[in-house]
Amino acid sequence: MAQNGYPALLAIDGRTAGRVSYKTRQTIRKRIEECFGRSKTTGGLRKSRSLGLAKLDFQFVLTMAAYNLI
Repeated sequence: MAQNGYPALLAIDGRTAGRVSYKTRQTIRKRIEECFGRSKTTGGLRKSRSLGLAKLDFQFVLTMAAYNLI
């Protein structure tokens, strides 16, 4: 979330953070960001070891296909 946890220093005000649509968006955002985080840690996409767009595209597709199986 974009809130830092301190009541006096909230990055998002209560009108926005209290809405159901905001909470729904944050849940969806977490689900989307999770696959990119997993691909960086276990899929080896943090640092590219291959040169060329085609090889990197293949590594990305292979990593996301493996994540899809999970």
